[in-house]
Amino acid sequence: MTSVGERTVGDAGQEQVAPPIEVVGISRRFGDRPALREVSLTVGRGQVHALLGPNGAGKTTLLRILAGLVQPDSGEVLLDGRIWEELADRRSRRHLGLVPSGDRSFYLRISGLENLIFFARMQGLGRRAAARRAGECLKAVGLGDVGGTSVGTYSHGMQKRLSFARALLVDPPVLLVDEATHDLDPQGALLIKALAGERARGGTAILWATQRVDEIRGFANRVTLIDQGIVRFSGSVTKLMGWTAPRSFELRLGNGRASPAVVIGSAREALGGLATLDASGEAEEGHVVLSLTEGVALGRALARLDERGIQVLTCREDDSPIERAFLRLTEAGG
Repeated sequence: MTSVGERTVGDAGQEQVAPPIEVVGISRRFGDRPALREVSLTVGRGQVHALLGPNGAGKTTLLRILAGLVQPDSGEVLLDGRIWEELADRRSRRHLGLVPSGDRSFYLRISGLENLIFFARMQGLGRRAAARRAGECLKAVGLGDVGGTSVGTYSHGMQKRLSFARALLVDPPVLLVDEATHDLDPQGALLIKALAGERARGGTAILWATQRVDEIRGFANRVTLIDQGIVRFSGSVTKLMGWTAPRSFELRLGNGRASPAVVIGSAREALGGLATLDASGEAEEGHVVLSLTEGVALGRALARLDERGIQVLTCREDDSPIERAFLRLTEAGG
């Protein structure tokens, strides 16, 4: 496939729009420690692509390479089909919006509005355009009423929102988001995710780095999981959720006559070596956690309970399927 500006020509001669972000075989070492090892991924237009991994997996290093802050040892970064280095410096900065993980990139003694005007001017906006756009972005993240207040008085969550506002200043087609909801309260996290979702629906390509497995379900379109700098999984969130079978379930047991304690005791005896039962804090109502023995299917365990006249009133997975896959893929180096 041959590169033609911001488009590509396929083997059949059909013109195809290149993806906003394409990472091809990126590797990077810091001294003797490999941070990234031949990482590849693609983020399409209007897509939220989650970059999932534990602390130290290489997520921030990859985002810093995409932002042009760190050079890779090998591999390529392409933006709209063009190698990153081929773009003019100013165009590269305006092509990307970065939301870093830390809060220490603002001038604390001046206001949020003055900070945004400064960064807008750094990206080439004129004085009036910078002031207008700074005000618009402050309102978008819910900080319009405190725009004139010094950033040093902002809470952690407010600085996170200000960081997101800065990333939107030049309306970039690509957003790189690093741990945007880390340490935020649920309301603040929902606001940031809503802003990102709105941008994606408008066509922005978003690479969303996080170690919070619970926040990508129903939010991300695709996910790449990295650990120790290596891609352990790449695909849809649904495919990740189905990567491992559930082994633990929350049940509520009963038989209409005996007390919950007696029912739970009978259930343990009936299951034998098929599974273990742990009574929860609501054992008086028949709530237990059933953990299947390796190789045993849930249906077999439930059939054994049914044979003994023990009713399973409710049954649901005890853990998140995304968390289960995350732990399985990252334990002992994948």
